[in-house]
Amino acid sequence: MSRTIVIIGGVAGGASAAARLRRLNEEDRIIMIERGEHVSFANCGLPYYIGETIDSRDKLFLQTPAGIQARFNIEVKVFTEVTEIDRERKEVHCRNVATGEVFQIPYDIVVLSPGAKPIVPPIPGIADAKNLFTLRNIPDTDRIKDYVDTNSLRHATVIGAGFIGLEMAENLRERGLAVTVIDRGQQILNPLDLEMVRPLEAHMRLHGVELRLNEGVEAFEEQGRLLRLSSGNQLKTDIVIMAIGVSPENDLARSSGLALGVRGAVKVNASLQTSDPAIYAVGDVIEVKDRVQGFDTMVSLAWGANRQGRLAADHINGREASYTGALGTAIIKIFDLTAALTGNNEKTLKSLGVPYEAVHIHPNSHAGYYPGAAPIALKLLFNPQTGVIYGAQAVGSSGADKRIDVIATAIRSKLRADELADLELAYAPPYSSAKDPVNMAGYVASNVMEGLVRNLQWHEVDEFTRGGGLIIDVRDKAERLAGYIPGSVNIPLSELRDRLTEIPGGKEIAVSCQVGLRGYIAARMLSQYGYPVRNVDGGYKTYAAMAEENSGGSGEPEAPALADLPPDGTVNSQEQLNAKPRLVLDACGLQCPGPILKVYETVKSMEEGQQVEISATDFGFAADIRQWCSKTHNTLESVDVSGGRVKALVRKGQSPADVSGLQTEQALPSEGTTMIVFSGDLDKSIASFIIATGAAAMGKQVTMFFTFWGLNVLRRGQPPKVSKSGLDRMFGKMMPQGTRKLPLSRMNMGGLGAKLIRYTMGRKNVDSLEKLMQGALDAGVKLMACTMSMDIMGIKQEELIEGVDFGGVASYLGAAEDSGVNLFI
Repeated sequence: MSRTIVIIGGVAGGASAAARLRRLNEEDRIIMIERGEHVSFANCGLPYYIGETIDSRDKLFLQTPAGIQARFNIEVKVFTEVTEIDRERKEVHCRNVATGEVFQIPYDIVVLSPGAKPIVPPIPGIADAKNLFTLRNIPDTDRIKDYVDTNSLRHATVIGAGFIGLEMAENLRERGLAVTVIDRGQQILNPLDLEMVRPLEAHMRLHGVELRLNEGVEAFEEQGRLLRLSSGNQLKTDIVIMAIGVSPENDLARSSGLALGVRGAVKVNASLQTSDPAIYAVGDVIEVKDRVQGFDTMVSLAWGANRQGRLAADHINGREASYTGALGTAIIKIFDLTAALTGNNEKTLKSLGVPYEAVHIHPNSHAGYYPGAAPIALKLLFNPQTGVIYGAQAVGSSGADKRIDVIATAIRSKLRADELADLELAYAPPYSSAKDPVNMAGYVASNVMEGLVRNLQWHEVDEFTRGGGLIIDVRDKAERLAGYIPGSVNIPLSELRDRLTEIPGGKEIAVSCQVGLRGYIAARMLSQYGYPVRNVDGGYKTYAAMAEENSGGSGEPEAPALADLPPDGTVNSQEQLNAKPRLVLDACGLQCPGPILKVYETVKSMEEGQQVEISATDFGFAADIRQWCSKTHNTLESVDVSGGRVKALVRKGQSPADVSGLQTEQALPSEGTTMIVFSGDLDKSIASFIIATGAAAMGKQVTMFFTFWGLNVLRRGQPPKVSKSGLDRMFGKMMPQGTRKLPLSRMNMGGLGAKLIRYTMGRKNVDSLEKLMQGALDAGVKLMACTMSMDIMGIKQEELIEGVDFGGVASYLGAAEDSGVNLFI
C-alpha cells in the first residue's frame, strides 16, 4: 500500500533520506519541502567558494529539484515553508514564501531535517550593522561573496573561533583582507585540547591572522564599522562574520509538541523516531548520544546527517536500523596545517571524572628520507587499566587525516589502545613509515599500560620542579639552544650511564627530550638502576607549546617575510657588493630537532655575515629558529610560511647597526644566584647567608650548594643517633658539629675568636648565623647538600637541619645555568 512521506528540509539528512526511501520503495509518494531555493548543495564547501578556491558556484550544487524529480520521482517543493504539523489529523500545513499561498499535505510519515541556524546574540547595535553576515546556505554565500567582490574591503572580523569561523578567516585572508578572529574562550577550536591548538594559533599568526582570545564584542557602532570589545579596546572593520555556533532549528518541533533535549535539540530513539513514532528527525536538529561515554549531546557534522537519513529510511521500510551515537570525528584545514579529532577530548574526560591517560607523540607523516615528510603531533587518550580508547587528536601538514580515521575505526571496533600496535597498515616511503604513527601511539600506550614508564604531563612539569623534582634533559647540548625546561640539567643520553653519580638518590627524577622517545629510553635505563623516574610526555616540544604562552611569549620582534626583502635578503647596498655566497639548507622531512641541528652545524662552518636560507617542513621550526638565533647571537632576517614549508633566512653574527628593525633581541639576563659553599668557617658562612638573603630580597632565585667542609654549616648541634662505620664516626668527631662549633678562618684562637665575633654581632644588632639561616629559608633560598661529599665524609641526611635538599653536581649545574651570579665561598 502506498504511503505519503513528507521530508521537511533537504541538504545532507533530508536528501539522503529521500534517495534511500525511493531506492527501497518505488510505490510511496515522497515529497521534499524546502524553504529556500536549493535542496541539495555542498554546504561544507561554502567558505572555499567565498575564498575562490572553488572557482565556480555551480560546483556547489549536488542535485537540482528537477534532477531529483527526474531521477527519483520525488516531488520537490522549494520556496515552501512548513508552518505546522497537525499530528491529530496527520497533516502538514505549508505556505509558499513567494506567493503566500497556503495548503495542507496529508502524511503517513514525516522526516524532519531542518538543520541548525547560526546563533546571533542580542548585542547592542547589532541590528543596525550593515556589514554583518552569517553563513549557512547558498543565499548567505552569495551575499558575502558579493559584498567582498564589490567593495574595497581591507579588514574583516570573524566572531567565533570554531570550524566555520576559522575556515572563513582563512578564506578571507586568502582574498587579501587583514583578518581578526575574536573569541571569548582561551583557545581556538574548543573540541581540541589546549596544547594541540597552540601550534595552530601560532600558524595562523604566521599567516597574518590576528587572534583576540578571551575577548568579546560588547557593542556594534557606526553600522558595524566599529566594534567595542570587552577589554575596553575598539576595532575598526569593514565586514563582520558571526560564527559563534549554531542552535537546532526546533520551532516546528516545539510547536508540534515533540520532546526536546539538550540545547533544545529534538529527542529521538535509536531508530531516529521522535516522541511521535510517525515523525522521524535527522541531522543537526537532533540530540544524539556520545558514542564513547553515552551522554546526550549535539554533533552538527555532515557524516551523521547523511548516516541518519539513510537509517531513518531503512526503519521506515521495516529494516533493522539503529543509530548508536557519534564520535564527533572532524577535520579542518588551517592554511598549511590540518587538525583532526575523534572521540572525547581531555576536557570532557576531566569534567566526567573518567580515569584516563594521555600520550603525545611527534612522528613524521612518512619516511623521513623521502621528500616532503612533515611531523604530526598526535595525542591519544585511553584507560590505562582496560585500554579502552577514548579519543585522539592530530595536527600536521600531511597525514593527520588518515591517522585519525584509523583511530576512529579502532574506537568503533572496540580495539584497545595497545592493539593499535597490531594494525597492519599500508607502507611505502611516500605514504608512511614501517611503524606508522598509529602503531607508534599503540606502542607508547602499551608501555604505559604495562607499567614500563610513568609519564609527566606538560601541565605538571612546572609544579614538579617547584616541588623539588629534578628534570634531566637528555638532548644534545646544541638542541637546548632552541629552548629548554627551566631548571632542567643537561646530561645527553649518550653520556647518561657514565654520569649516574651526578644524579642524587632519594629525589624525584623526570627525564625530558625533544619529543619523548629518548626520554623513554633514559627512563627505562634509570629505572633499572633504581631511580624512581618519570618521562615528560611528548618531550620539550609539547611542553614548549604552552610554556611560551605561560611566560607571556618570547618578546622577540617578528622577522619580516622573505617576500618583503630584496632577492638576496639584504638591505644595505654596500653589503650587497661585499656579500658572501648565500648557502641553501634543505631540512625538509627532518623531525624536530633535526632542522635546528642542521642549522647549528651549517652556521659553525660559515663566515661572519654570511647568510643561509633554510627550508623545513616542521612548522615548529618557525619558533625554534627565533629562539636559536637569540641564544646564539645570530641574526634572523626573515621567516616565511607558504607552500607547506617554513623558510628562514639567517645571517651569522649580529646584524649591522644600520639595519633597523631586523636585529634579533638579545637573551635576557638570568635572574638567579648560585653559591658554592665549600668553607665551613663561621665568618665565611655569615657572609654567604647575608649575600643570599639580600639576593632573595631583590627577587632572585637563590641556590646555596654546600660541599665538603661547608656541610658542617648544615649539621645539627644535637643530631639523632644514626648507624655509621668506624671511619665515618671518626670523621664526624673530627669536624665541628653544628653552627655553634664553627671556627673563624683567621684569629680563631681556639674558639675564642668565634665567640668574640658572635658577641660583637649581638652588640651591633646583626643577626646571628642561626637567624640568618632561618631568614634565608623563609625568603625561599634553596639549601642543597652535595650527596657525594656527604658520602665521602660519612654524613647522613638525618644529621642535617630541616629544610635542606639533597643533590649532586647536576642539580647545581641546572641552577647555575639559569643564574646571572655564581659565587664560590
